[in-house]
Amino acid sequence: MAYTAEQLRKDFLNFFKGKQHSILPSASLIPENDPTVLFTTAGMHPLVPFLLGQKHPSGKRLANVQICIRTGDIDEVGDAIHHTFFEMLGNWSLGDYFKKESLTWTYEFLTKVLKIDHSLLAVTCFEGDSDVPQDTESAKIWHSLGITNLVFLGRKNNWWGPAGETGPCGPDSEIFCYIGKGKPKGSPKTHPQEWVEIWNNVFMEYEKKKDGSFAPLKQKNVDTGMGLERTLAVLNGFTDNYTTELFWPLIQSLEQVSGKKYGDEKEVSRSMRIIVDHMKAATFIVGDEKGVLPSNLGQGYVLRRLIRRAIRHARLLGLEKDFCRVLSDLVVDIYAENYPSLEKKRDLIGMVLAAEEEKFQKQLEKGLKEFEKIASHSKKEVSGHDAFVLFTTHGFPLEMIKELAEEKRLKVDVKSYLKEFEKHQEQSRTARAGIFKSGLADASEETIKLHTTSHILLKVLRETLGDNVVQKGSNITPERLRFDFNLERKLTVEELKEIEDRVNEIIQMNLNVKRHEGNLEEAKKAKALGIFEHKYTGKVSWYEIEGFSHEICTGPHVVKTGVLGTFRIIKEESSSAGVRRIKAVLEKK
Repeated sequence: MAYTAEQLRKDFLNFFKGKQHSILPSASLIPENDPTVLFTTAGMHPLVPFLLGQKHPSGKRLANVQICIRTGDIDEVGDAIHHTFFEMLGNWSLGDYFKKESLTWTYEFLTKVLKIDHSLLAVTCFEGDSDVPQDTESAKIWHSLGITNLVFLGRKNNWWGPAGETGPCGPDSEIFCYIGKGKPKGSPKTHPQEWVEIWNNVFMEYEKKKDGSFAPLKQKNVDTGMGLERTLAVLNGFTDNYTTELFWPLIQSLEQVSGKKYGDEKEVSRSMRIIVDHMKAATFIVGDEKGVLPSNLGQGYVLRRLIRRAIRHARLLGLEKDFCRVLSDLVVDIYAENYPSLEKKRDLIGMVLAAEEEKFQKQLEKGLKEFEKIASHSKKEVSGHDAFVLFTTHGFPLEMIKELAEEKRLKVDVKSYLKEFEKHQEQSRTARAGIFKSGLADASEETIKLHTTSHILLKVLRETLGDNVVQKGSNITPERLRFDFNLERKLTVEELKEIEDRVNEIIQMNLNVKRHEGNLEEAKKAKALGIFEHKYTGKVSWYEIEGFSHEICTGPHVVKTGVLGTFRIIKEESSSAGVRRIKAVLEKK
């Protein structure tokens, strides 16, 4: 009998619930008030304030299944084990248990609950360097559990963090499962193709200082992440994640419409994997609670890149139209029970993806002809200028240009392309890298002030425009606040002045900002705003701006509004259909 994804989710959460962990819901794919990344990339991402020492309302032991998007290794997608979208099974200790319990429970879950043969497991630990000693403690624990296939590796493999230039970081211990033929051979170091990583236990025991030194942390944390897709494949004896229930219906759909067979040809299989992976990621991005639409900036640009790369690979299979909506429907069918917003937005997802497909198909033919001209005149390399023309004129993402060039045995001058890109659009360059300069991971004073200001702004918007106004997203750096909210029209000059004046009035009143903690009913009784209340379980925290507002939030915030300075709106614009955006700054007194 096949081991199902739903069984794996339940087994994992029940196991850690039995170890006194509070079970958290999956956070949105769109990070809240954190410009350090464009998407939620790991289960720890929404927990950064608590890993830095803030008290979590659900306690010190936490676990969940978190949906994630990672584009850093998009070039790897197309093999049997890499994905843009994936589910991460994770458990955390916030200053509670540490290495012994974490590794022992990891071993117990794998061998006792999942019943993976002990002999098929191997682990890696941090080998140490001039800054931090070798992680012999983890190695000893593994040896005591009977694991003998253990190797030490360097920072590239077995070190995490910090998230910014400074902050919590530490060694990690990765667990691998053998997927080769016959008896296990070698180790993940000597035979990497025959061992697949399924779980990673990160031990945040150091703090990196501004001078580059590492000091022991007062609050030592555990952060683990297990890839659901990879583990599910291992449990069913598959070496290819795309043959599991989470992908196979999409693969079968492509086989049917293309007339090609998955597994027969290497390039056909690669294209099918890229298409179904990218369509799954695109479906989740559009269908998220804070859904994003295709655009040329930020998350919208990542979404557009994914869709267009999938369309190009569909063309290689002979598919020229109407496949995006079909695949998105299959994704919704697979995941709707666990992620209800997908069903709620099924029609929107299909409409958005179909429209983007139709739009790009028109550009694709002309762009491919232009590329053929460029390639015929290029000896070894496609110039950065030519690559940039393909991007600006025909909408070809860089990954797609590189793939086209590789098929002609050409390289792309990426360095000069990026220089062109930077000159053309600094903001898009930042979005492509996927990072800004700061965020909650750094928890700067300026960021905290603007985070508190966003609470005041939301309440003032509701006062001014009506209680139907809700927050649709925000992005905060130390320099500015960007706040999205639902409204079908542009704000008038008079309304903007009224909003700005009212925010400054609350600031000048020097109101106390207090943190409260309780269950959801208590938060509701306090009339605390919460955008996605159905997700909250157990205890929650909310912040009160005394006598003015209550809002469910994890923080951090200032203690009194008087320290915020003077609020100034610098721009009001459309963000997407039915959503307006305010950009604002705080000027020092």
